[in-house]
Amino acid sequence: MSSAFLGIPTPPPRAPYATGHLRGDQSFPDAAHTALDNTQQRRNLGKATATIRGKRDRMADELPDWEELRSAGAALKADVLARLPELLERFEREVTERGGVVHWARDADEANEIVTRLVAEKGSDEVLKVKSMATQEIGLNEHLESAGIAPVETDLAELIVQLGADRPSHILVPAIHRNRAEIRDIFLREMPGVDPNLDDDPVRLAEEARKYLRSKFMSTRVAISGANFGVADTGTLSVVESEGNGRMCLTMPETLITVMGIEKLVPSFTDLEVFLQLLPRSSTGERMNPYTSMWTGVTEGDGPGEFHLVLLDNGRSATLADGVGREALQCIRCSACLNVCPVYERTGGKAYGSTYPGPIGAVLTPQLAGMHESRDDPNASLPYASSLCGACYDVCPVKIDIPSLLVELRHQHVEQSRYTAEAAMMRASSLAMSSAKRFTKAQRASRLGRVLGGADGRISALPPPLNAWTSARDLPAPPKRTFREWWDSEDGREAVRAARREAERGES
Repeated sequence: MSSAFLGIPTPPPRAPYATGHLRGDQSFPDAAHTALDNTQQRRNLGKATATIRGKRDRMADELPDWEELRSAGAALKADVLARLPELLERFEREVTERGGVVHWARDADEANEIVTRLVAEKGSDEVLKVKSMATQEIGLNEHLESAGIAPVETDLAELIVQLGADRPSHILVPAIHRNRAEIRDIFLREMPGVDPNLDDDPVRLAEEARKYLRSKFMSTRVAISGANFGVADTGTLSVVESEGNGRMCLTMPETLITVMGIEKLVPSFTDLEVFLQLLPRSSTGERMNPYTSMWTGVTEGDGPGEFHLVLLDNGRSATLADGVGREALQCIRCSACLNVCPVYERTGGKAYGSTYPGPIGAVLTPQLAGMHESRDDPNASLPYASSLCGACYDVCPVKIDIPSLLVELRHQHVEQSRYTAEAAMMRASSLAMSSAKRFTKAQRASRLGRVLGGADGRISALPPPLNAWTSARDLPAPPKRTFREWWDSEDGREAVRAARREAERGES
């Protein structure tokens, strides 16, 4: 019997290095130091996250079966990942049979080219945008602008970010780092036709945004959306939102283009029941989203006459191939983990350098885009952007064990970065600790480190390459004597005798 060599399997590709927003310009510690200096942002974040956190807790406590719902959501998403190829083929077939056109995009470059070509074919130089993490991830707005097409964000927070030439800092509330006065100043400076006497009253601010966007809704022929869920057995897509602007985009333009990550599927329509309870309570602290829009293909005389669906991979297959890390693909983008994270609350989302900030971004971004794509890849620092307190796991509506994923990614980073100063130090420590004689000599030699200690007996700044150890914390200076030297000394023996006498008095 003859045999055939099928070749060496190659891992699926990550997201392209230079396209989109899955990699920052700085490591997390460097970016965090800058963010910590912004006291106004820290106040804004602290107030906003505390408010959302409180609302979420109240809504979750209302349901006696909340934990059962979380377990159901986790089981459904795990089932989707286990059957993803099968469900995607079913989904494509259902969307096509109902009049939609499905496009497959391997990465951000392909997705951007597909969307830009579709818009250009319609002869439109302007498009409406529904809030979409996927289009932020691939850098679609920048690609459209380079082709002479102006994207108009219709979500209020995204509009604030766009007009302010800013970057989002939160999955759910992109402008969470801005206060009312800052938003008023942005509107006065950047929004055409705004009332020059505008104040920072939220009602007035919303009214000005509504007037600006209404003319866009009435005149723009193409809209681009994301999707919260895609239903495999019906070809239905769903977007949930709080303002109604998304529904205007999904119904009024002539052409609708949706960009959806391939992991956003649910098997059946009835499965939405679970997620439409979990998502609003975990994200905005509401019993249900004010606007839940669903559409299935094209219906003559009702909504857009042309519908295109772009199914985006962009590193998701590579993440799926990791038996441990794939759990991050269960995320439903609720942002509950951000609102309880002490690290995010102090640094904000920009420090993560990615569309996906916070705890879920720290595990998802390195898997989608990689963390060893260059010598000093900023993504390599993201798994360390956590205290591992576990609050993120406690609130995740689909029970993603983010702390365990962070530890696994730290392990992968160390394994793939063997030749570092830290690795050399660990090997030296292992050598010293494997012999009692060497360990004793190393302890005695460590006394030289006392010269680095301050008056308080702590070391606050080590020299390179060990300075990373003291960049965020102090170290105690080495003691004058080792424990063994103290134990063998007269005062050590006297301390032991005193402890024994105290123990004997306690027993009597």
